[in-house]
Amino acid sequence: MQTVSPLAALAEIKGAYEEAGQRQLEGLRMARELGLEAEVSARLSGLGRLALLARDWDRARDLHERARRIAAEQGYTYGEIHSGMGLALGARRSGDLDAAEAHLLRLREGFAAVSSRAGDHLLCAELGFIAELRGEAGPAAAHHLRGLDIARVLAEPRALALSLEGLAGAAALTGDRPAAVCAARLLGAAAAARRRAGAPLPPAERGDVDRVTAAARAVLGAPAFTEAFDLGDRGGREDAEDAEDAEGVEDAVREARALLGLPAPPPTRRAAP
Repeated sequence: MQTVSPLAALAEIKGAYEEAGQRQLEGLRMARELGLEAEVSARLSGLGRLALLARDWDRARDLHERARRIAAEQGYTYGEIHSGMGLALGARRSGDLDAAEAHLLRLREGFAAVSSRAGDHLLCAELGFIAELRGEAGPAAAHHLRGLDIARVLAEPRALALSLEGLAGAAALTGDRPAAVCAARLLGAAAAARRRAGAPLPPAERGDVDRVTAAARAVLGAPAFTEAFDLGDRGGREDAEDAEDAEGVEDAVREARALLGLPAPPPTRRAAP
């Protein structure tokens, strides 16, 4: 039973959704046989996540709702958070931005005392994407920059990549050439971070990245987009030997702030010797 969740998650990260589904179903069967209701909730949420990736919105919503009800009945806080986030993800991806925002705000207000940094990061990312889809570049960037700060504390390449992708989307909303170049550089850095984690985005999870890529490429044209993307990619590599390349990622983040009219963060103070 203890191996179900990590093995299913690993299969999902690799894009092996059939294997992930089989593991979740086997875990669900065992949990029901053993009367482990909290584990039933977790496995239903896992299956709901896979339904999201298959774009089966109704099934995803049903599975996450069932998981949420069981978790609430059992006092299983993590299960309520996980299923609630699944409902938010499904609502956004199916186009119901108001419902997605409501789910996210309910999570933020109801579970702030027990939320993890990883959970806070995902919440920032989702609020940022909702703002972007509403055409609100400034609020979108503000959410993603807060997420970026959390990602740096987590030191988790996939979290860093998600924040960079979101910030790219906010920049691309302006529709002008400097912002599109900035967006392409951020996307390149995000792609490098995902490769560093050994987890490039599988096709089913590329919706946000593909949308932002299309917006930036439409402004720049394919050759200029590729040039800017490759520049960001070089800077985002762990083994970047060129200090100018590595600094280029931070330059792109600072440029995004400036283009969107957001204040620069306060300088980091060094501890006294």
